[in-house]
Amino acid sequence: MAKRILIVDDEPHILTLVSYHLSKEGFEVTTVEDGRSALTIARKELFDFIVLNIMLPQLDGIEVCKRLRKSGIETPILMLSAKGEEFDKVLALELGADDYMTKPFSPRELIARIKATRSASSFQNSVSYELE
Repeated sequence: MAKRILIVDDEPHILTLVSYHLSKEGFEVTTVEDGRSALTIARKELFDFIVLNIMLPQLDGIEVCKRLRKSGIETPILMLSAKGEEFDKVLALELGADDYMTKPFSPRELIARIKATRSASSFQNSVSYELE
């Protein structure tokens, strides 16, 4: 079964680029262009991973991440943003993001980070299960 990824970005060319490369890797991709839609769909459907831009219309990515974590959703989240300052990265990670990449970015690096984060997440889940 293909792993499901939600991509949230307000730039159509980014959605197209990321969707293309992830689909080639065998992922099932869903895209949305604003924060409010991202929050709604992430709460209704199960995803294995979320790629989330920070600067979004209606609700920014930081707020989306914070609300998802507050509602108990533990899906790995990679923040993808033009904001490259240390403050922005640290804030996103402290509020629940699992990783952070700045634009412009390499699709190959994005895929590698998704796979690495998913592997770490699977490992953590199996360790937690074994301890219970």
